[in-house]
Amino acid sequence: MLRVSLMCEFHRLDKIHLDAAQGWLGLGDWREANEELERITAALRAHPDVLRVRYDVYAAAKKWEMAAEIAQALCTLVPHSPFGFVHLAFTLHEMKRTEEAWNVLLPVVAKFPDEYIIRYNLACYAAQLGDLKGAWAWLEKAIDLADTAEVKTMALNDPDLEPLWVNISEI
Repeated sequence: MLRVSLMCEFHRLDKIHLDAAQGWLGLGDWREANEELERITAALRAHPDVLRVRYDVYAAAKKWEMAAEIAQALCTLVPHSPFGFVHLAFTLHEMKRTEEAWNVLLPVVAKFPDEYIIRYNLACYAAQLGDLKGAWAWLEKAIDLADTAEVKTMALNDPDLEPLWVNISEI
């Protein structure tokens, strides 16, 4: 279990390394991003801001088990943020553990009433689990919370929602 005081202050150099790691990720180089994270003061490596970038490094590297550990730690460290829950579920889905992904998000959906991505991901997981009626209901909720055009475009390009593409194109 990772423990860190959320009150830790980033020193200027640590912030530079964190920003550089994000920059490397933006350039598609997760290895250099990881090197930048390793240069951060050891006491700050378990800070939620660092862990979010660490998650992105592991996801980019497709190291799903490690990404899941980081996302789980974020669920514990910052339970008021949807990031850990959304990314833990996504990681489980990538590991072909879609039912577990569903079980991560369903209990927290009411906790984050303004997060369309949770509803969108539940639509994806429901579709992959064979519940097309449920998938459509979750997708409609996501659309109600977000820009319809953005969600529609996302859904029409998402292979997880392929069983709904005909219905989506009619929106």
